[in-house]
Amino acid sequence: MTTTLIIFACTFVAVFALGFQSQNVNQGHYKAAMLTSFAIGAGNLFILRMVPNGDAWAMAAYLSAGPLAIVASMWVHDRTLGKNRRA
Repeated sequence: MTTTLIIFACTFVAVFALGFQSQNVNQGHYKAAMLTSFAIGAGNLFILRMVPNGDAWAMAAYLSAGPLAIVASMWVHDRTLGKNRRA
């Protein structure tokens, strides 16, 4: 079960960072876009090492983390660096 949680967390981090980076690039946030690359790389590194040895639960964790992470990254970006940031 620990492996499943790690895969979920690493996938969440990678997809969250990908979504956040995409919005940073689109809005011209150069430094933030550069920094998110490290999170993308770290998440992918762990995913590539752990998923090939995973069971069905690991695959489910991998597949479920992505949709949750992309929505979370959009929500967080909108409230932090986004155009619609609240003052």
